[in-house]
Amino acid sequence: MREDLKRFFELLDEIAVYKRCIGKINFDMSCLAPKEAMDEISSDIAVLGQHLYKLSHSDEYTKLLLSIHNDTTGLSPIQKKAIEHLYNDYEKEKNFTPEFSYECDLAFSKAYSSWLQAKEKNDYSLFKDSFKQIIDLTKKSIDLRDNKKESYYDTLLNDYEEGGNSKQLDCFFNSLKETIVPLLKKIVAQGKPIRSEFLSRPCSISKQEAFSKYLMDIQGLRRDALVFTTTEHPFTDNFGPHDVRVTTHFYEDNFVSNIFSTLHEGGHAMFMQNEPTEMYENHNSDRMSSAMHECISRFYENIIGRSKEFIHFIYPKFIEIGADTFSDVSENELYEAVNIAAPSLIRIESDELSYSIHIMIRYELEKMFINGEISVDDIPDKWNEKYKEYLGIDVPNDASGCLQDVHWSGSYGYFPSYALGNAYGAQILNTMNKDFDVFEAVKNGKLDLIADWLKNKVYAKASLLSPDEWIKDITGESLNVKYYLDYLVEKFTKLYELN
Repeated sequence: MREDLKRFFELLDEIAVYKRCIGKINFDMSCLAPKEAMDEISSDIAVLGQHLYKLSHSDEYTKLLLSIHNDTTGLSPIQKKAIEHLYNDYEKEKNFTPEFSYECDLAFSKAYSSWLQAKEKNDYSLFKDSFKQIIDLTKKSIDLRDNKKESYYDTLLNDYEEGGNSKQLDCFFNSLKETIVPLLKKIVAQGKPIRSEFLSRPCSISKQEAFSKYLMDIQGLRRDALVFTTTEHPFTDNFGPHDVRVTTHFYEDNFVSNIFSTLHEGGHAMFMQNEPTEMYENHNSDRMSSAMHECISRFYENIIGRSKEFIHFIYPKFIEIGADTFSDVSENELYEAVNIAAPSLIRIESDELSYSIHIMIRYELEKMFINGEISVDDIPDKWNEKYKEYLGIDVPNDASGCLQDVHWSGSYGYFPSYALGNAYGAQILNTMNKDFDVFEAVKNGKLDLIADWLKNKVYAKASLLSPDEWIKDITGESLNVKYYLDYLVEKFTKLYELN
């Protein structure tokens, strides 16, 4: 190995330690820490962030990065890509001062605590000041860049999805709206009734936890290399292929919520545990776009998890664990109930059909408040207006309205990734079916066939390619929303016996 690369990788190893420590404290803050400790924990994160900043912005780091970026002789393709990613990171933050970096770390840590308190007390005013502060800091961080897009929001979109912009997303969401909104209205007006009262029957946390572990096992996760716990808003963290943190949220009167939360977060964990070892060894892991990641979590949650064949396979275990609660529920009743399509308030509890409408609402609002078209004072009313317009729903309070998601306490431009991931997943399903009958495999519990296919075709190059290059490499074409729309129309027309 070149001496300069060897030294640079030694610095990256040290930087990675600080990042993991900060990440683990953040994990603790989200899952375990007492409420009274939040401010102190935020300060701890900010102090560690200062040390991380000094390492990643030192003269030695910058000199080595620029030198290697200008001359990649002798580097492997993975190492070249790692340097490219790191150089792009450097370009975004090279004009940050230590004081500004510290201010951001502290503000974003405190914003989570403010959001959590506001949601618990159903009081948007408790979050509003933090919300405004992090929006302002986000814009200031973009102002400090030498290279940025036409608008603040397009810059953020490109950060999450290389090549992405609001013009493309406007077309994408319009296509979804034109198909999904009328189909949802038709279901409400003409769809056959589906039994669902059993979905709210109480089921103990211990039984739900046992079922979650069963689901992670059949997905193919290595449970000795992950942590599974609970939090207010489920997420998955990656601290390396041997340390992935999966969270869910248990509701005693909503057993089904945990099933699909676990499958979703387990999908993220599958990506994390199955990236090639060389990616981790060369500091190029977890570099895929957000939509590429969400594609797999949504694929396991919905395309696989809500399929008739998957319900057929897990039904015996479902009855075994919940025999005293669900003994009168047939396999087909369970399948139909977990696929009920109806306008709803909460994104993470919404059905597969209407989910992307929830995302579209957030996309439209983000675009407005990041680009300065509305202020934080306007957000609750604008949120309520759009839920009424697109889903016909009256929002009763801010806790189940604009405060329901954790994302706006720290990031903007991520939400479209969920809808893009849905579309990628359907396109990948179409290609996977050419190699083997996917749902026949699911019906027989052979999810290892799916896991192996994804490992070889989807995970292997994800951190090396742009989203467009990646989906072309897998399917032979750029993103084509038609596969997703056809999938939804076929599934829900059949489910609801529509004309």
